Amino acid sequence: MLSQKARYALRALFVLGSRDDEEPVMIADIAKDANVPRKFLEQILLDLKKRGIVHSHRGKFGGYTLGRDPNKVNFAEIIRAIDGPLALSPCASRTAYRRCEDCESEITCAIRKVLLSVRDATSDILEGRTLAQAIADEKPRKKSKRHRAA
Repeated sequence: MLSQKARYALRALFVLGSRDDEEPVMIADIAKDANVPRKFLEQILLDLKKRGIVHSHRGKFGGYTLGRDPNKVNFAEIIRAIDGPLALSPCASRTAYRRCEDCESEITCAIRKVLLSVRDATSDILEGRTLAQAIADEKPRKKSKRHRAA
């Protein structure tokens, strides 16, 4: 299950990725635009900074920018940075593999075989979906909501 922290991270990255300029955005502005609690956002941005997904800029006009082009940041990378491995079990993980303590045989384990398939399908979808694609998909929806209210 996707954590609230990962949802907040995605929303904050949508704010940064939607900017027309490359000027740093203050954390208070990101928090407001993404509707994320500021204190929680500080930790999220630190986690994303460690992975190079965002950069921080100091000074009076400092703030955060994307670390890379939004076309080169995929959902899997963001979720892994915040929530850890995509796999439902450590024995099915590519990034944090660990044999289950009670496993008799990984080769014949029916549970592991299913979880490997789930991990592969999840990974394929999340690695194939970029921040730029999600931002592009979100823009028309926002416009249509405004038209309905008018």
